Amino acid sequence: MNLLKDLFHLFYPNLCATCHQQLLQNESVICTICRHDLPHTHITDFTQNKIIDAFYGKVIIEKAFALLFYRKNNITKKLIEELKYKGNEEIGVLFGDWLGELLKENKEFNDIDYIIPVPLHKKRLKERGYNQVTKFGQTLSNHLKKPLVENKLIRVSATKTQTLKTRFERFRNNDTKFLLTDINFFKNKHILLIDDVITTGATLEACAREFLNSKDCKISVLTIAYTE
Repeated sequence: MNLLKDLFHLFYPNLCATCHQQLLQNESVICTICRHDLPHTHITDFTQNKIIDAFYGKVIIEKAFALLFYRKNNITKKLIEELKYKGNEEIGVLFGDWLGELLKENKEFNDIDYIIPVPLHKKRLKERGYNQVTKFGQTLSNHLKKPLVENKLIRVSATKTQTLKTRFERFRNNDTKFLLTDINFFKNKHILLIDDVITTGATLEACAREFLNSKDCKISVLTIAYTE
């Protein structure tokens, strides 16, 4: 079995998602060197941080966390683009495992009831073929033992992706709309909204506002990356 596996990797080598060097047998998705170069946010306070500040005066967020900084031309940007546009969903699994273990250990999100991924519009989902945060959410769900709910929040407008807009365009964008298909389902629940990256927070804010239609629904936010 190992011989067959070695032969397979000889002809179809696993390459690092960022530097594209061949991965060693004990490496997965990204190489050890690139992994060490990842720009961690080092957030330790889940209730008072820059992510929470982004929603101040707009919508109440209970807790928020992002693992990495997302900057122009940095390694995180390459990973998010691989995940989002090049079909490399294993990146979502990698960070689902990473964050799942971290959150299971610190117990910050032990009181959530559901994990909710930011949905794609059905047109964009058909074009892309997948939601880039689905496998991330599924992996988190396995670690945290909390259900991933994908069919209760839907996107009812298709706008240009936030990461491809200029910062000015993102600030003035009011076209992203979401809809809850069952408001009562989230009554008295604490939901964890997940996405790949926070830019201005406009998309997550729009999602959170829709959950405010559910009585006494609390909202927390988790992403792989955060734009400073």
